[in-house]
Amino acid sequence: MRTEFVLTLIDVHCEWSGEPPRYRCYVNDELFTERTWIWNKHYLEEQLQILARPGEYRIHYELVDTENALMKTNNFRITHGPASVDQKGNITIQGSTHENA
Repeated sequence: MRTEFVLTLIDVHCEWSGEPPRYRCYVNDELFTERTWIWNKHYLEEQLQILARPGEYRIHYELVDTENALMKTNNFRITHGPASVDQKGNITIQGSTHENA
């Protein structure tokens, strides 16, 4: 079964005080990124480029430093590729109907 390229956008919000918190983003159990949140009173429009076989996947975020920080994600959307996503971060990647030449 061939892989499909999917581009996903997610709005990520974080409120924090004190030291900037670290966070992680996973697709299923695969760590996609670990970053330190350095922005104050701004949200990120995070872009994930996923190359995967058709199937079900889950995007989820977690704070590494949970003291004095709260993270929220919303507005999950697919901007490219044969996929759909719900607002809980569950992605369904479909197989494309064409073959590469």
